[in-house]
Amino acid sequence: MSIADFIQNQVLRPRVQKAGALVVYDPEQRYREVCAQMADDKLVVVDATANSIESRLLAMQGLRNVVVQQLQGLLVYVPTKAPESEEEKQINPFSPVAAAGMVFPEGDGDSYESLCLKAKPDHVSAIRAVFAQDASPTFAVVDAVGGGLGWPNLRALLHVESARDILFALLAPNASQVAALNGSEAWVTEVKDLLKNSIGLSLKTRGKKWDSVSAELWRFVLFSEFTFDLPGALPDALADVPRAEVNSQPLIDDLCDRLRNDRRTQSIYIENAEGIEADLKLVKLFEGWADLGTRDTFPFEERTFLARAIDGVLRDDMDRSRSILKQHQRSVWTGKGESRAQWDLIRAAVELIQTCEDMDRQLADNARNAEALLVFYTSSLREVDRLHREFEQAVSDYDWQDANGLMAPVKHQVRKQYGKLVEKVQQIFVRHVEKSGWPLAGYLANSDVFDRVVAPKLQKNGHKVAFLMIDALRYELGVALERQLAEDGQVHLQAALAQLPSVTPVGMASLLPGAGAQLRLSNNAQSLVPMLGDQVVETVTQRMNVLKQRYGQRFEEVRLEDFVRGRANFSADADLLVLRAVEIDSHFENHPDTAPGEITHALKRIRVAINLLKKRGFNEVVIATDHGFFMNTHAGAGDVCPKPMGNWLPVHDRCALGDGAGDGNHLVVPAERMGIRGDFAKITMPTSLAAYRAGLLYFHGGLSLQECVVPVISMQLKVSTQPSVHQATISMTYRNGAKAITTRVPVIELSVDTADMFSVDSGFEVLLEAHDPQGDVIGEAKAGGAVNPATGTLTLKPGEKVQVTVKMHMDFEGKFKLKALNPSTFEIYAQLDLATNYAV
Repeated sequence: MSIADFIQNQVLRPRVQKAGALVVYDPEQRYREVCAQMADDKLVVVDATANSIESRLLAMQGLRNVVVQQLQGLLVYVPTKAPESEEEKQINPFSPVAAAGMVFPEGDGDSYESLCLKAKPDHVSAIRAVFAQDASPTFAVVDAVGGGLGWPNLRALLHVESARDILFALLAPNASQVAALNGSEAWVTEVKDLLKNSIGLSLKTRGKKWDSVSAELWRFVLFSEFTFDLPGALPDALADVPRAEVNSQPLIDDLCDRLRNDRRTQSIYIENAEGIEADLKLVKLFEGWADLGTRDTFPFEERTFLARAIDGVLRDDMDRSRSILKQHQRSVWTGKGESRAQWDLIRAAVELIQTCEDMDRQLADNARNAEALLVFYTSSLREVDRLHREFEQAVSDYDWQDANGLMAPVKHQVRKQYGKLVEKVQQIFVRHVEKSGWPLAGYLANSDVFDRVVAPKLQKNGHKVAFLMIDALRYELGVALERQLAEDGQVHLQAALAQLPSVTPVGMASLLPGAGAQLRLSNNAQSLVPMLGDQVVETVTQRMNVLKQRYGQRFEEVRLEDFVRGRANFSADADLLVLRAVEIDSHFENHPDTAPGEITHALKRIRVAINLLKKRGFNEVVIATDHGFFMNTHAGAGDVCPKPMGNWLPVHDRCALGDGAGDGNHLVVPAERMGIRGDFAKITMPTSLAAYRAGLLYFHGGLSLQECVVPVISMQLKVSTQPSVHQATISMTYRNGAKAITTRVPVIELSVDTADMFSVDSGFEVLLEAHDPQGDVIGEAKAGGAVNPATGTLTLKPGEKVQVTVKMHMDFEGKFKLKALNPSTFEIYAQLDLATNYAV
């Protein structure tokens, strides 16, 4: 293989295939022709040599085409030095492409000399000599090194050509290669010469079978990589362990990377690395070492990388933590479920802290009035709430394993950062609302949602509309839901402003017809009672009667849970179907520690319900909610707001109605100014994100962006566009065919293979669940990595393979089926029959 072919097919093309986009910086213009020859129908090459402005336009268009899957890859050739500082990156026209994909060269391993050494591992000395005479030899000079082909028996037996591929085959041969090696001894003399010339290994074994040579080669290669990467000197106990000279490092590193990253060889790599680690007693010898380099040769190193990532979070050194996450996000050692949960938590922590810092910098420019702050929240700031929710979900997923409190400092640090930002925003928001009143003029009030959004759709008889009244669906969840539903119909999301006080009886009453003009709050024996005109609408039955009176036989209502499970019957003549769900609010009220995970189930049920509505002939869906909520995990033990002085009726720990004087902890304003009609003169609410009771991890009822800005989603139904899996096969495997799981967080490998040219560019969404013999869910894909935290699903392209951690329910043991399902229809794509076999 020529050096040009090697760079094209072993270096550049795999990176384009992996990342979708690659920027090649080449000030010597050594690789221009190599890059140009890679262009084909599915890979666009943009050459920025002549015109950088025009090239940038072509590059951005190519990147968009990659994103929408019209292209499989984009390569941008730039004949300049790669930008290094942040300032240089900001002015470089191709930085967006580099940020979306990868960059070449990246690190010392991509130097021209290193590439030549990897391409010709059996001629290391000759390549070194060439570069000693000329720092930039031509491709022709490099190709001339070595002359004819050597090692004829090894090449013939293993069916490979280069010495690099021979070494790889000796380490991880397939079954036919093992049989060929063990069936002949002609290769033994050749392998000794090859190993000596390529990596400096003088074989000690006298064995003439593959396994004896392989065992010695594995130890030499892995220990060499570990040594090259080690920042300090080896302990004396390891000084005499054979290892390669430094000139073999490019080849050693390349071999180890291939063995770890290739799914076909990962299991044999893990087996050998664990055995060598134990034989050399590395854990004991390196006890107390905080820095073992950057490469993850052995499993015990993963603990040091995790410790350094944690330290970066605690020292507010996000660059350090991000760098470690980037290096080890696909580590072979984080494939274990227990380790992955820790890394997922750190990843969620880093992303949340960084976003808090970004939003804090932007806050001053977006807080001049209530309207500007609301726009900022609905467009950007709500991402902080999403990331906080996902962080708390990662905490919930890992806490049961954290017996030693390893992540306790991380949780404290992240929650403190989040709390600092949201409290700052809260003070600004309350100050503006005190001046402007509530709801803000020009915005959709929740009390107008039915009359302005739902009722017009029912003017045409026979036009079937489903109205989903979902308790506690705050705005950032509406954004997540909108993105899920976009493939199933035409979706429109708008922000609405919740009725105060932001509690369920009031909020649900505000979603009734005529609420904008008729809703009032009555004080009945020191009890808050919502009224619609003269009609009490405090309970579900009372509220549904309002709709029944208005729409008669055109109206039906059922619980969303019953509808999804097929337990609800309603008339086919119903034009207005109300589906009610309270699971989010109920779970947060009763089980706040695990409630973030329930959100995934709640959104899943909505999506399944919409698919069923489509089959029942419904034309449109409107999704609304009564109020949002705040996850109060940053509060300390004493963070409680004292109740106000005066004649007040407390409402749900975050609000009071009545009369009295204000204090430094409360906003006190006329009730009518806050959109409240009825028997109460004033409303008072804490100005901070605190409640009247200590220890509340979840609350609503008061005035905050999280509690009072809610989504309204309108959707026109259409035929689903989920690609047909009759054209593809979804495969699942667990530990090379094992039939029993030994951990409550097993890692499953999923892949999609297609046999149809028309489905090559399709993405297949998969829901992964474990079901017991009765069909109940007893395990599901853990959020993080490839699994969307909001949907609990993952999307695979044909040919793609991912590892997914399944979180089993703590109280389940026995036989079960692991199923890959269509998330909308629950059609089974693939399944495994497994059983538990826990050690404890």
